[in-house]
Amino acid sequence: MKIAVVDYGMGNLRSVSKALEHIAPEAAVSVTSSSAEVSAADRVVFPGQGAMPDCMRELDARGLRPAVVAASRSKPFLGICIGLQMLFERSEEGPTDGLGILPGEVRRFPRGLAGADGARLKVPHMGWNGVAETLDHPLWRDIPSGERFYFVHSYYAVPRERAVVSGEADYGLTFCCAIARENIFAVQFHPEKSHTAGLQLLNNFVHWNP
Repeated sequence: MKIAVVDYGMGNLRSVSKALEHIAPEAAVSVTSSSAEVSAADRVVFPGQGAMPDCMRELDARGLRPAVVAASRSKPFLGICIGLQMLFERSEEGPTDGLGILPGEVRRFPRGLAGADGARLKVPHMGWNGVAETLDHPLWRDIPSGERFYFVHSYYAVPRERAVVSGEADYGLTFCCAIARENIFAVQFHPEKSHTAGLQLLNNFVHWNP
């Protein structure tokens, strides 16, 4: 099995590849900026961190957009963090056009967010947060709803279609943190930094046959 981790110069992808190598030692995991390697892979992981305008610019500069879009339509595809946000049509960050694979937009957390105790919440949202599973999916297998995952972000996706929302989290407001459609699954949190639950999600992805 070949797993391509798409490298468009945004973020440290070493932790993603190491986590995949740990849970799937039989797989050939490559961190690649080659569109040919992405196209030839059996599974594709699309991570990212940083600013959305920079991510979209670098993706296009490396000629990776067509291969990523094709992979999102044809093989098991996992988006992580900005790799989720870029799937949508537009982001307020910039503002910037996304890949338009899913209908919807990406918004910034509003000012004045407060927790249940009334304390003001900081943006970016950084740290551990419980995730409620809103849609039964193979990638949630053996992960209880409410499990905590690690987040680092200031923006969140707002899908136009409720049917694609697979997980939600609360940070002063309830927001979509996981989406699922056909062969695509994407999460706002970082499974590679989320210990046992994150490794289980990656393991589920490796064995997923949509």
